[in-house]
Amino acid sequence: MAQRNKKMDLEQWTVGGRGFGVLFVFLLLAGEIYTTFTFLGGSGYSYGMGGPASYILAYGALAYILSYFILPRLWRYSKEHKLLSQSDYFATRFNSPGLGILVAVVGVIAIIPYLQLQITGLGLIMEVTSYGAVGKVLAMTIGVVVVALYVTISGIHGSAWTAVLKDIVVLAVVLVVGIALPMHVGGLQVMFEKINTMRPDFLILKNHGMGLMWFISTVALTSLGFYMWPHSFSAVFTAKNERVFRRNATFLPLYQLILLFVFFAGFAAILIVPGLKNTNLALLAAVQKVFPAWFVGVVGGAGILTALVPGSLLIMTGATLIAENIYRPLAKASEKQVQTMARIMVWVIAAVSLYFSINSNATIVALLLMGYNFVTQFFPSVILSLFTEHGVNKYGAMSGILVGVSIVVYFTMTKVSILWGINTGFLALLINFIVVWVVSALTPNSPVSADQPAHF
Repeated sequence: MAQRNKKMDLEQWTVGGRGFGVLFVFLLLAGEIYTTFTFLGGSGYSYGMGGPASYILAYGALAYILSYFILPRLWRYSKEHKLLSQSDYFATRFNSPGLGILVAVVGVIAIIPYLQLQITGLGLIMEVTSYGAVGKVLAMTIGVVVVALYVTISGIHGSAWTAVLKDIVVLAVVLVVGIALPMHVGGLQVMFEKINTMRPDFLILKNHGMGLMWFISTVALTSLGFYMWPHSFSAVFTAKNERVFRRNATFLPLYQLILLFVFFAGFAAILIVPGLKNTNLALLAAVQKVFPAWFVGVVGGAGILTALVPGSLLIMTGATLIAENIYRPLAKASEKQVQTMARIMVWVIAAVSLYFSINSNATIVALLLMGYNFVTQFFPSVILSLFTEHGVNKYGAMSGILVGVSIVVYFTMTKVSILWGINTGFLALLINFIVVWVVSALTPNSPVSADQPAHF
């Protein structure tokens, strides 16, 4: 149905012919909320970390407020120039194919841990809900093959249609689980009183490490970077008009309140299944212990959908970046060659992500934050190019991204702690802003593109 009556050229495959209305854009952007990060990572983080997990509730709401002002401008510019990807924006806006290639490379690198997150969650869900009948590695392999095949055939249309089903099922499951598990341990008040008695400082921010400065910097980083993900950036291009974003910005913050029920499930799991070594399993283990087998299967089905929709968007976006923004300019490829390469890259990216998923023990939240550290480095150049005419040039944009990404890589590799627990990516973002401003001021003040900044 996703492909029916549509000529599947690259524009149709990646951005749906720019014809999606409020509902489909809403569901594609809401896919950022209901992924395996939320389903397993959010509940697992509340189970393992307590108070610091509350950052997950804060950053989405702030991001949606920003979207009201930023996304209409971005959409208008993308429509005028027929952009298909985030890299297209940088290459066109700054008249710099080289900058477009750099953004594509960084974007693909950032996508890998996010896609790894979805695959890891998919494997855990299938293994636990099948009561061990399907092993984690086999489950991940099957899931990756299904997603890759699905994307190859239908592109963004398949993701949009599945998003409709996913959100209906996941909303129902999250509400049931988020209410039933706390009730199983005596209700919300009793649950929090018991947790506070067992671990008095668990429900508050820490004095060191994940304290107030970590919370503020992490919320700032993730809210500013929310739409800097290549797949979220491209999802903006699918809308048929800019009013879609203003309407969605009104309702999406309310939609995120459902995350509270995911947190409730994670906290209840502390009392139902204490002592889990793998905190990602908190929700599934609690559901398995409290509910009958048939409902465990329903939860498993909902969880699989939370991996399939964002997973398909991530694979498709990564493949488009490589084919359209790296392969095309370097090989001077034709449209048909680019389309073929995009479909080949779907399978390459899927295979690489599967390999890392099988050989990694990182928590789901850690994987997401790693990706955020990279993609948020695009924010200074995007925001300055959208709202100013000469605030940033290609030299400033390229220098800022390179410096920001280098700082993230250094601190990630050396595991050096920053003063007051400030998030590494946020520190890199601040330095990035300074570099963009200084380099742009000291280099030829050419306009960001031949066009004026996008207006409402």
